[in-house]
Amino acid sequence: MPAALVTGSSRGIGRGIAYALADAGYDIMINYTSNEAAAAEAADGVRARGTRAEIAQANVTDIDQGIELVDRSIEAFGRLDLLVNNAGIAPRVRADLLEATPDSYDEVMATNLRGPYFLTQHAANRMIEMKAAGTIDIGRFIVISSISAYTASISRGEYCVSKAGLTMLTRLFADRLAEHGFPVNEIQPGIIATDLTSVVKDKYDPLIADGLTPIRRWGQPEDIGKAAAAIGLGYFDFTTGAAFPVDGGFHMRRL
Repeated sequence: MPAALVTGSSRGIGRGIAYALADAGYDIMINYTSNEAAAAEAADGVRARGTRAEIAQANVTDIDQGIELVDRSIEAFGRLDLLVNNAGIAPRVRADLLEATPDSYDEVMATNLRGPYFLTQHAANRMIEMKAAGTIDIGRFIVISSISAYTASISRGEYCVSKAGLTMLTRLFADRLAEHGFPVNEIQPGIIATDLTSVVKDKYDPLIADGLTPIRRWGQPEDIGKAAAAIGLGYFDFTTGAAFPVDGGFHMRRL
């Protein structure tokens, strides 16, 4: 049975992805940073779908912890077929671009970009080895970025820069791993209802109702999960370096 590592999968979008991949037949490594109870609940949800689940604490900002996380996933399931770079944070404080601090910039970039860069590097090398050994047929990679990869928000510039960087990370690894037949693709979530976005619900409810997104509803974690599952099932194995918008049509320019 194929196995996937989904970073930041104890709740929110990551949990939605884990559940959809479990429905698609994947064993899942649930990764969390601090909330072990949420991770255990997510793992139970995966098992209820008929596949295996393990949990592993690791902070992807620490390169060594990221490497260990990949290795633990392979040890747990005997293989790794799919890496989903989902873990990410927003700035602790939304600050005007002219007032943002280096500490905030460094923290966001370390989690959202530096961590996935080296996590993907290590997972790719391990997957190349596993393909050569006949353990897996193909390695797949999904990068969860955001509409903030191309939408300017001057009160959280460091977040936008990190997500734009993930777009290039996707293209770089897609180019490098194409010779091995490994697709690397990006999913760009729009406005998704999670515990993290609940604090801005009052702001976005009227904007969505007024047509900020052509499909006038909040996105749900399962919307992102369905896109990830389609990639995981191999429906896009001849697609690489692409960005899939899952945003209710926000990406369209409209008059």
